[in-house]
Amino acid sequence: MRLLTVDDARARMLAQVSPLPAQSVPLTQAAGRVLAEDVAARRDQPPFDASAMDGWAVRAADTPGTLRIAGESAAGHGYEGALGKGEAVRIFTGAAVPAGADAVVIQEDAQRDGGTVQVPQAEPGANVRPRGGDFKAGAALLSRGVRLDPWRLSLAASAGRAEVSAARRPRVAVLSTGEEIVEAPAEPGPFQIYDSGAPALAVMIEAWGGDVSRHRPVRDELEAVIAAIRTADADLVVTVGGASVGDHDLVRAAAGVLGFQPVVESVAVRPGKPTFFGTLGDGRRFLGLPGNPASAFVCAELFLRPILSVLQGADPGLPIVSARTAQPLAANGPREHWMRARLSFQEGELRATPYRDQDSSLVSVFAQADALLRRPAGAPAVEAGGLVEVLPLARA
Repeated sequence: MRLLTVDDARARMLAQVSPLPAQSVPLTQAAGRVLAEDVAARRDQPPFDASAMDGWAVRAADTPGTLRIAGESAAGHGYEGALGKGEAVRIFTGAAVPAGADAVVIQEDAQRDGGTVQVPQAEPGANVRPRGGDFKAGAALLSRGVRLDPWRLSLAASAGRAEVSAARRPRVAVLSTGEEIVEAPAEPGPFQIYDSGAPALAVMIEAWGGDVSRHRPVRDELEAVIAAIRTADADLVVTVGGASVGDHDLVRAAAGVLGFQPVVESVAVRPGKPTFFGTLGDGRRFLGLPGNPASAFVCAELFLRPILSVLQGADPGLPIVSARTAQPLAANGPREHWMRARLSFQEGELRATPYRDQDSSLVSVFAQADALLRRPAGAPAVEAGGLVEVLPLARA
């Protein structure tokens, strides 16, 4: 099988997927969805000059002085008239500044006496939020392809949107294979281990916008694997385990029976070399991940996450940043190596400390890591303090 570089493998995978159809989504259900449209402001925000403080709306030209109280302006209930010479209006935070007023004197600086109020000197615009100070009608607020988080949802809501057009969530089926794994809470046999890969991948996929269906672990029988893949109702089928070429690795053969056409057969990456990708005969996309948890998780970050991004119309780029390695790194071999690492700030700089044991079966190491440190194929040794590339991992 031809080994592809990580970049070439990812490019081939992404060339095989395209954004799913858009659908109208209520804003209350749109968190995590990717916009399929631009969102523009329908009106100015705020739609009027608004008070930034509790106090008194005045004409700056009338200050300092004693002013007649003409009325009140509260949030949602503005003063209907126009402020005349020598007048003041009691006003509250967020309320509309009356016509004719151009400043607000905060209540701590004023002294009320019955129907009048004594105010100090005020400058025009003092404590006033101008109309359109946040955004103007017609302004572009959110762009197609952005993922909606609570803050972006708030912006869409402030523009008067009750629903948005968003890409349909990709349907992803996650299948584990192997006689050696058992799903909790079942009791494992003497030669079995608990399935730790599929549960974590399901959570990753949900966080990346996918709609996950998980299947019980599939035994190492060709017909069983074929049946599991055939019946997976999904846009993308993701298998964990059985991706290599051993006697008990049946995923490739099972996919082949279902008309699988590969575009990536193997990747020059460590961990994760057996990763493969292509299209089944019925058009479903198929990603085969290795069974070792670290291998599966690394390749999920490098390949699965970008695939899901493209399916949703989002940018598939990896958020790679530079850091300084906290310890020396040996020269790397012919495969790109993504090392589990932890990040810290020292003397104002981002530092990455790779874990000493990078065995691909170690779930405990991945549970502590918050980054992947990239070592390019054939990279020379790096002294402590040298610059490296890291991919931060989303951790709660």
